[in-house]
Amino acid sequence: MNPNLFLLVSVILFALGVLVVLTRRGAIVILMGVELMLNGANLAFITFARQYGTPEAQIYVFFVMTLAAAEAAVGLAIVLALFRLKETTDVDEISLMKW
Repeated sequence: MNPNLFLLVSVILFALGVLVVLTRRGAIVILMGVELMLNGANLAFITFARQYGTPEAQIYVFFVMTLAAAEAAVGLAIVLALFRLKETTDVDEISLMKW
């Protein structure tokens, strides 16, 4: 298959993730947007690895997947703690740095 199609899907996933992060207010939805961006980057890494026949990109994908799992676990734990404290997941309402 043509690698340009995979790169197009990768760009669409990444752009959709950026759009979600910039337009939504819920913390869980923002975390899902970040996951979309990470998946788009992973798809681009794998496409380049298959095109050039080098295994380095697959190692990067492994680390990005590990980072995504850690981000999901820690991010959801933080959102849960903030929800218990403030009773909202709206990122505009959550401001613990105010005096």
